Amino acid sequence: MLLAGVLFAAGLAYLLIEASVRSSHSRPLFQAWLLAVAGVYFCWHWIRGQTLPMKTWRLRLVGRNGAPVSVQRATLRYMAAVLGSIPFGITFLWAFADPERHFLHDRLAGTRLIDAS
Repeated sequence: MLLAGVLFAAGLAYLLIEASVRSSHSRPLFQAWLLAVAGVYFCWHWIRGQTLPMKTWRLRLVGRNGAPVSVQRATLRYMAAVLGSIPFGITFLWAFADPERHFLHDRLAGTRLIDAS
C-alpha cells in the first residue's frame, strides 16, 4: 500500500510536469518513470535492510556474508526481479527448485533474506 501511494504521487508529479510543458503523453516514458521510482523505493529500503512488509514478516535483506546490501547489489536485485518476473515470474518460481529456497534474483545479486527476530 505504501508503494501504491509513492507511485500515485510520482505519477501525479509526472503528469503535472507533462501538462505544464504541453508535451504529448508518452506511455512508455511514463511507465519507465514509475519503474524507476519503484526501483528507488525498493533499493532505498533494501540498503537500509527492510521494506515495511519485511519488517512485518521479520525478514531482513543482507549480502551473502551477512553484511548490509550495497547500492549496486540492491540495484542488481531489483533489475533481476523485474526482468525475471516477465517470463512467468521465473525469479520467484526458482525458489521452489533452489535447495536453500532462495529466489533467482537473490542468487544473481548475491543477497539473501534472513530472519530478523
